[in-house]
Amino acid sequence: MVQRRQLLVTGAVAALGLPGIRRARAAEPLAQVKVLCGFPPGGTTDMVSRRVADKFRSNGYAKVALVDNRVGVGGRLAVEELRRQPADGTVMLLTPASMVTLYPHIYSKLTYKASDVTPVCTACNLEFGFGVGPAVPDSINTLKAFLEWAGANPDKANYGSPGAGTPPHFVGALLARESGVDLRHIAYKGSAPGIQDLLGGQVTSFTSPIGDYLQYLKAGRLRLLATSGPARTPFTPDVPTYAELGFKRLTIGEWYGFFLPGGAKPDVVDRTAAAIRQAVAAPDVVENFAQFGLVARANTPAEQLRAVQEENADWGPIVKTIGFSADN
Repeated sequence: MVQRRQLLVTGAVAALGLPGIRRARAAEPLAQVKVLCGFPPGGTTDMVSRRVADKFRSNGYAKVALVDNRVGVGGRLAVEELRRQPADGTVMLLTPASMVTLYPHIYSKLTYKASDVTPVCTACNLEFGFGVGPAVPDSINTLKAFLEWAGANPDKANYGSPGAGTPPHFVGALLARESGVDLRHIAYKGSAPGIQDLLGGQVTSFTSPIGDYLQYLKAGRLRLLATSGPARTPFTPDVPTYAELGFKRLTIGEWYGFFLPGGAKPDVVDRTAAAIRQAVAAPDVVENFAQFGLVARANTPAEQLRAVQEENADWGPIVKTIGFSADN
């Protein structure tokens, strides 16, 4: 579902020749730009925000570019802050897609709505992986074998995720539903503590972004049994997708996207998008993103708007199927 929009033309390098880029280069740099980030310093969202902000200074978009970490309520505080900012390109938000595509379906009283933000473009895409640790016998090396083992050991049939109501939570819930195996969900406050419990054997399996597993895969400390994209990831080419294994409904991923306040004018949106595309196309940014399991990829404002609308429509039936509400 979500991943079909990830196949939209990115053309980050090719985009350097677009008229929008030429206009951005010709315009006077903004005195200061602020990137709002709803997550703490040191995390993946913060890293993406800072790498792009750094490029704003060198590509002529702004003389000064800052990252403002507005941490709280699962990333929603930064979205709320964006509503109070001028829509002139001086303040933007970098956020996972779920804030604007999934959350409207799980929170009945969100403090922001679609018209409060203006989609600009993506920065990168990511996919989710299903990992198992030492609580699962070493002989279990496929998703089919794990599900059979979990079915035979219901007291150990569980999976963790970075939090209730997150996309990885729904990936695990759909896997349980589609396979017919009762997997008990254990919600963590972020990926880091959950991965540590996975490595320590306190939780049987875990669903999380691919990047969270990479260092442990290299060290042989866990096994990755499936990934959620439409094709195998460049980071784990030997790991099959859920779709390959017969779970086509689990083709789910996420992107990190930039947004301006609602009502931003088209020329402001276009100039901002051009600067972001140029930043994301930089080879050092592409390489840095890859270290976190992220594929650098930028689209156009029109494609971004369409992605938000379509993914919002896609999440509704999934949330209804699982029967989850963050208000409960």
